[in-house]
Amino acid sequence: MASFWIRWGRVLLMLLLVSGAPASAAPTPSPAQTAQAASLPPIRLRRPDPEQLRDFRAQRDFQYVDVRSEMSPWDLFWARVWERVGEWLSSRSYHGFWRYVFYALFLGALVFVILKLLQVDITGAFGRNPRRAALAYDTEAEDIHALDFPTLLAEAETAGNYRLAVRLGYLQALKQLTDAGHLEWQPDKTNLTYEHELPAGPLRTAFAEVSRQFEYVWYGELTLTPEHYAHTRASRQALLAQLSDRRAA
Repeated sequence: MASFWIRWGRVLLMLLLVSGAPASAAPTPSPAQTAQAASLPPIRLRRPDPEQLRDFRAQRDFQYVDVRSEMSPWDLFWARVWERVGEWLSSRSYHGFWRYVFYALFLGALVFVILKLLQVDITGAFGRNPRRAALAYDTEAEDIHALDFPTLLAEAETAGNYRLAVRLGYLQALKQLTDAGHLEWQPDKTNLTYEHELPAGPLRTAFAEVSRQFEYVWYGELTLTPEHYAHTRASRQALLAQLSDRRAA
């Protein structure tokens, strides 16, 4: 047992001596090595071949350019707008009061679109519904060449149905213009199409006024008083008088 501790004591002593020995310094080059290094040729900088450089410049992989945005000024404007909107949506103020305002506006717009798609009249909930005058005939199947305009106009005016009277008067003007060869009546044509078919001049101006009054009354559901209807009737009669003068000439 004593010999075991003696051997381990020697090993530890050798390790202590080795670890405490100073590190050996870097070897100093000999005079022969110094002379050999001095005799080496100097380093020369090699330049690439100019033709090879031109070949590299012609290759697309070695052409470095600044990439510019291909967005138009309008696209850049909306990009800035949506960027600001995104910043606002992520701000602290939006997560407080404005978030609920945004939700309320979005919900209201959604309800409005749904009601429009269902063709629900939402104006009646906030006011009085406009009274629609009863029509004496089917407007979808009307033919201006088959209508008795004097009789129908007299009946509508006597009943105070001025909205229907304006429509009948406009159709009567279309029939007489068609009979005179100024227009070609078709059920699917628009009022603006008829106006453009007339030559520029007093006749087109008079027809445009009658057409405008008809659109306001019929499509805009403008309520007419007897005085208002008298004005529209005078405009229609002035148009028919011009047409009669042209026929007489």
